[in-house]
Amino acid sequence: MVEPTVADLAAVSRQLGRPPRGVARIAHRCACGLPDVVATEPRLPDGTPFPTTFYLTCPRATAALSTLESERLMVDYELRVAPGGDWQEEYAAAHEDYLRRRADLGDVAEVRDVSAGGMPSRVKCLHALAAHSLAAGPGVNPVGDEALATVDDREMWSTRPPCAPARIAAVDCGTNSIRLLVVELDPLTGAVHELHRDLIIVRLGEGVDATGRLSDGALERTFAACEGYAEVLRELQVGAVRFVATSASRDASNREVFVTGVRDRLGVEPEVISGEEEARLSFLGATSSPAVRAGAEPRLVFDIGGGSTEFVLGGDDPVASVSVDVGCVRLAERWLASDPPAAAEVAGVRSDAREAIGRASATVPFGHAASLVGLAGTVTTVAALYLGLDEYDPVAIHGSRIPAAEVTRIAADLAAMTLAERLALPVMHPGRADVIVAGAAVLDEVLRAVGLAEVIVSEQDILDGIAIDLARRPAGRPADPSSGVDLGFTGA
Repeated sequence: MVEPTVADLAAVSRQLGRPPRGVARIAHRCACGLPDVVATEPRLPDGTPFPTTFYLTCPRATAALSTLESERLMVDYELRVAPGGDWQEEYAAAHEDYLRRRADLGDVAEVRDVSAGGMPSRVKCLHALAAHSLAAGPGVNPVGDEALATVDDREMWSTRPPCAPARIAAVDCGTNSIRLLVVELDPLTGAVHELHRDLIIVRLGEGVDATGRLSDGALERTFAACEGYAEVLRELQVGAVRFVATSASRDASNREVFVTGVRDRLGVEPEVISGEEEARLSFLGATSSPAVRAGAEPRLVFDIGGGSTEFVLGGDDPVASVSVDVGCVRLAERWLASDPPAAAEVAGVRSDAREAIGRASATVPFGHAASLVGLAGTVTTVAALYLGLDEYDPVAIHGSRIPAAEVTRIAADLAAMTLAERLALPVMHPGRADVIVAGAAVLDEVLRAVGLAEVIVSEQDILDGIAIDLARRPAGRPADPSSGVDLGFTGA
């Protein structure tokens, strides 16, 4: 038995649906890693004597044993513990074992000679007897052992997938930012609960377009962010992590330095994914939201990143995708040198964007799209400006629709501002102010190329897609998260 951690007590509270009382030790853990039996103080904090030392907390185990009780298996068990039964002596010894283990927690006169579950001569509660078997180990309580063997044979509990909420994390490391999403997955109900979402501007792709490698400063900023995320993962007791790296690390000659640094700090191998996989995950994340699924099909989903832009066409599933190497950081570094940018510099951004978008349209048939869905920080920031928000509000932004003419206007307004003026905008993230001109120009060129009247804005993107994809794996929950699952959003 071990002392309960804060996380253990929180897990038990979720299992019971109420705060636990008088927990002294964690007596056993389920196959999923969470407590399933707690050792309770023989006197509760309010002074009540409490004879049930070993308390079963796992909901699935409790349900399985309740099924056995309803089938009246206890009648057979009671015959076997009665005088002359083959379990009589073992059951009496189990009673004494229970009393000894309670005495280790404290002496309470009112329950000194009282065990649990009907011991030493009756079988009254399989939950208490099974809890004793789990805490003491096999061979101590014959009734508890038999009940546990029965639920395992029927695959009612420990042989099934994790029976308690599992926590998984998704990390998206792009050219401009690194982001973390932690969710809790309930395998019994299919519910998804967002626990933590974070964004840090690290500018990993700084200089990659010119040098072909990740700079020392960019690596230092990214590794520092990873160290902070590692602490969050430990605190939240995350069981599975998927780390996805996109354009900048894909293009860098020294990407192994990046991979090793992430692995050393987070204990997970970063996946340097292809542009096509990036597009798939972005589509999955965006179209999982009911607000986006309300748009007409087929949908053209596009994600303007720091180093690349992805396009995916599809309905329920993608049918065509492509990634092109134009993004807000890459084009800003390539063209924008003046403050405010010179007209010729903005024209250079637009020229490169049009050329890349034209290449994309040769692979993804833009003309088939009935609705257009935009993802990531450029699009959400332009949406915030269009909505006239006093502060960045992801709830207001998600599912909003920006007319094409308004995108053109906002892109021109941003290009006419100095960096200081863009920084002063209440919805502008400080790490995005120097690249938003290039990003807005790309957005405007996308709308011109597609020819639709508006763009639907999604706060759910590749980060949410990574989490959904991880949840679909066998270790995750059995429900299909793609059917209208909204993982939530707190910023971009």
